[in-house]
Amino acid sequence: MARLPRLIVPFQPHHVVQRGLNGQGIFHDADDYTAFLGWLRSAARNWKVAVHAYALTPGELHFLVTPSDEEGLGLMMQWIGRYYVPYFNQKYGRAGTLWQGRYKTSVIDAESYLMSNSRYIEFLPVRTGLAGQPAQYAWSSYAHHAGLRSDPVVTDHALYWALGNTPFQREAAYQELAGSDLPAEQIAIVEQAVLKGWPLGSERFKTELQNRVKRQVLPAKRGRPFKKPALAAIAD
Repeated sequence: MARLPRLIVPFQPHHVVQRGLNGQGIFHDADDYTAFLGWLRSAARNWKVAVHAYALTPGELHFLVTPSDEEGLGLMMQWIGRYYVPYFNQKYGRAGTLWQGRYKTSVIDAESYLMSNSRYIEFLPVRTGLAGQPAQYAWSSYAHHAGLRSDPVVTDHALYWALGNTPFQREAAYQELAGSDLPAEQIAIVEQAVLKGWPLGSERFKTELQNRVKRQVLPAKRGRPFKKPALAAIAD
């Protein structure tokens, strides 16, 4: 199925994915990760995009974000690229783009999928063999949510705050909630949605979203349009 034009919905969470060109690395050492996070924090503030969760791995990056308007997310990603790509190219003696095409994104039904997507993102380093547990990986938002360190990049979503009345309660509840990775079938659902640009949520959410944005948000069914019988066509 063809990918739909990118859909950005203000004040709705989005799962964003960007990968390195032809599978090449986009981070090689701690300085690369630190530099990128600094530009991410500045860009998110400049373009009023709340970053709720993230994971940076050597070959790809994932964000869970809420933009405040239709343009901010794209401008944020462009701004980061204008700074990080020249930095990376100069440091490693290369030229040209660093990214595998444009970033991909999926609009998320917060009530149903925000916490699942946060778990998906923060377990990415474990899933790809970079760490044994999310807490062991330095370049994700898990440590912030679990109360291990404060992360200035992260803006907590209201659903995270709803986990408890105190920081300790929220952190303990998140550790329990994110104690294991998502089941394989849920991982597949998340990946299919974000890589194809589909919204992720209930059928009611998708219908309401389509009515809200006045455009198609899911791919059309395959096959040719159904043809009317000849007599019916004549009657029309």
